[in-house]
Amino acid sequence: MHEITRGVVLGTSIAGMLAASALARHVDEVVVVERDEAPTGPFSRKGLPQSWHVHQLWSSGAKLIDKLLPGTINRLYQAGANRIGVPQQHITLTAFGWQHRFTESQYMVCCSRPLIDWTILQQIQAEPRITVLWEHDATGLLGTADHVTGVIVRDMATGAHREMQADLVVDATGRASQLANWLTGMGLPPVETDVVDSGITYATRLFRAPPGAGQGFPIVTVYADYRVPRPGQNGTIFPIENGNWLVTVSGTRGGEPPADDHAFTEFARGLRHPIVADFLAGAEPLTSVRRTRSTSNRRLHFDKLPQWPRGLAAIGDAVAAFNPIFGHGIIAAAMGATALSEALERVSSVGDVGALLVRKVARIVDEPWLIATSQDTCYPDCRIQAKDPRLTEKPDPRQQQLTDFVSEVATRQPVVNNALLRITSLSAPSSCMQEPDVLAALQAGPTHPRLTEPPLSTSERMLLQRA
Repeated sequence: MHEITRGVVLGTSIAGMLAASALARHVDEVVVVERDEAPTGPFSRKGLPQSWHVHQLWSSGAKLIDKLLPGTINRLYQAGANRIGVPQQHITLTAFGWQHRFTESQYMVCCSRPLIDWTILQQIQAEPRITVLWEHDATGLLGTADHVTGVIVRDMATGAHREMQADLVVDATGRASQLANWLTGMGLPPVETDVVDSGITYATRLFRAPPGAGQGFPIVTVYADYRVPRPGQNGTIFPIENGNWLVTVSGTRGGEPPADDHAFTEFARGLRHPIVADFLAGAEPLTSVRRTRSTSNRRLHFDKLPQWPRGLAAIGDAVAAFNPIFGHGIIAAAMGATALSEALERVSSVGDVGALLVRKVARIVDEPWLIATSQDTCYPDCRIQAKDPRLTEKPDPRQQQLTDFVSEVATRQPVVNNALLRITSLSAPSSCMQEPDVLAALQAGPTHPRLTEPPLSTSERMLLQRA
């Protein structure tokens, strides 16, 4: 008789939903355990505290999601998401000055985070092998440090507990993950954890875009200069569905944005350039300000444990959570689910996938981890709890000078900009800077003049004049 195989995924995060889709191709039944109530549409919910803020879905992440769940990105476009080419449709003040709007080399799918989650959720709920168990919480693992055999699940309404057997348990519960504690309770040593906390706070408000700012309006971003020893403050206008702008401002410890509606625009005006506030002068506010402080970089080194239980896997923010400013969380989630899908193709039993995945995910998160933390550590009163020497040892000033030189040239040289965007969007490793054409471009230096004002189109200037 055929024995039914089951996978259990903890959490309906993007990582969790994509993992469920990958698992459904290899087991008879997938159960996704989720604390929240079942949503009725693309709305924010308690389990996604950062969902109000800007979430960048880079082209690399979009392609991976579409490979795991074909048609997802077209569904997003049909629901009103915008395709924004970068850097052509991105007005950006970098730490090194205004970025020239070169021909598109990457793109972003711009929409609200709830729309992304809702679109993916509809896809996986259409899969007959996947069931979402809403308003239930996983409170522990079944099995031993050698072999996890399932989870203990609590009904949030009644408080009743029950055991759920599984061939594979995938933790995708994000920053709230209790996996490290569960493993310690099973007798494994404490999981080495690195934390880089700049104290950054995000504040977001939804606006109705002004007349004339329709299809094709760019992303507008002002970044802090991390080389200056003061709190880093940033702001961005993000065109999303329904003709709206999602506007997020942020500040590191000592420079946090206010929760007050009036002070929100004043904070934006106090950035390194007032362009965000200037555009907002013609926009209609639709919501009050919402703030989030849960934004520290945190990485759990599950790969350094002396053993890894059979029947267990972890992906997404449950392994590494990043400062959201670079938009790497969604990409890392999609890369982790892709790695799970590939690992499932290689093993004879789904329970054997965890050991393969824990090492692969560690390699996946290393690049975005370094990108996120390298700048956060520059800000005053950034708190670091880590053993990683790349974070604890004093950086080589020559390496920093080289990094700064590359970043500055990228604002005025298209080949170097292309390479830097490939790294930023996690489309290529940092070693792509060693490619012959990139090295030649760096040696030749900038091909365009330094910009002293934002590179606005005629229609964008007219919009500002009407504001």
